[in-house]
Order: sequence, then structure tokens, then C-alpha cells
Amino acid sequence: MLLAKCMKQLQSYGKPDFQVVFLAMDPGYTDDVRNRMIRNGTAMEIPIEMYETKIFDSAGNNIKNPCFLCSRLRRGWLYKKASELGCNKIALGHHFDDVVETILMGMLYGSQMQTMLPKLHSENYPGMELIRPLYLVREEKIIQWQQETGLDFERCACRLTEKNDRGSKRLEIKMLLRQLREINPAVDMNIFRSAENVNLRKLISYHIGSEYHSFLDDYNN
Repeated sequence: MLLAKCMKQLQSYGKPDFQVVFLAMDPGYTDDVRNRMIRNGTAMEIPIEMYETKIFDSAGNNIKNPCFLCSRLRRGWLYKKASELGCNKIALGHHFDDVVETILMGMLYGSQMQTMLPKLHSENYPGMELIRPLYLVREEKIIQWQQETGLDFERCACRLTEKNDRGSKRLEIKMLLRQLREINPAVDMNIFRSAENVNLRKLISYHIGSEYHSFLDDYNN
């Protein structure tokens, strides 16, 4: 909702001149959640275009990893709908804390070193670009803005996670970072910078797409 408000504000200046569709997907929300989203949009003068899907039902069939499937389905739906509407960019509301958490989640649970990029081109939808305008905005600032509006926004509103007692991996990472900040207040920025200061000569291996490299490739040179 903050991103939507920022895009609307930026659009009003007309430099650069661009059009915005405030696209909202209903993956299977309850009536209370859906109505609250519409009320918030009205209060903030954001013309939300709501579309219904059955994504929660589909993701619920994947007992082992419903969150992963839900994420993939929602992303695919957004690309498809945005393409149908003639859009060439999709702006998502990921913020700085999301980026840092994603780096750690990839390392601790995915056995990989990668980050969330501020913008990237779609591989499946030519001409479509994904952008993250709030990339460097801290979560605490967004929460502060939300409190100042006096509005109650939805975080996830997922029926599946409410029934899932295994807990969220992202929540685990949030708690871990909270503990680490008590020891090192700069830990978030250090993790973020680590994704910029990558020395390929100090990595066991790395790959660019399907092209793999190992430190042994030129070890004897």
C-alpha cells in the first residue's frame, strides 16, 4: 500500500510520464480481508483493480511446501495479468529487510548465495521488467508510516499459514536478525554489502545461468 501511494504521488508530477494500474489479486481471501483492502484503497484514494483467483486452494494441495507454490503461482499470475493489460513493468513492495532476510534464507535453508535484485527482466515474458522501488527502505520506517496513517493493513492473510504450526522460515530469520542486532547493530548492512563485495577468487564455485566455474579451473595457472 505504501508503494501504491508512492507510485500515485510520483505519477502526479508527470516526469517521467507513465500510467499505473493498481493491480490487486484475491488469491482466496475471506470477505473481511478483501473488504478491508478495498476500504484502505478508498481511504488512500488508490483505485484498486481486484481480480479473483483460486491460488490458496491450489497451494493448499501441496502439503509439504504450500508457501513456495503460492509464491510461484502469485508471481506467474501477476506477470500474465500485467502482460494482458499492456504493462511493461511490475512494481513490487519488497523492502531492505526483505533483501537481507532473503540472503540469509538462501544460505541457511537453500544452500546458495544469492540476493533479491532491485530490478530484472522477465525470462518468460519478453519486454516485461520487475522493479522494487522500496529496495532500500527499512521495514521499521514502513511500519511507522502505517501507524501514522491510522489504517490497518493486511500482512499475509493466508488461510494456509494460519493452520500451519511449523512456523515461517522468514519469521525464524527475522528473530535471528533481531538477536544479532543486539551484538552488532550493523549486521543488516553488513549482510547486504556482502552481496555486493563478492570475490570470485575466494569462492569454491559459482555459476552464471548454466555456465559453471570452479576454483580448480585455473588453479595450476
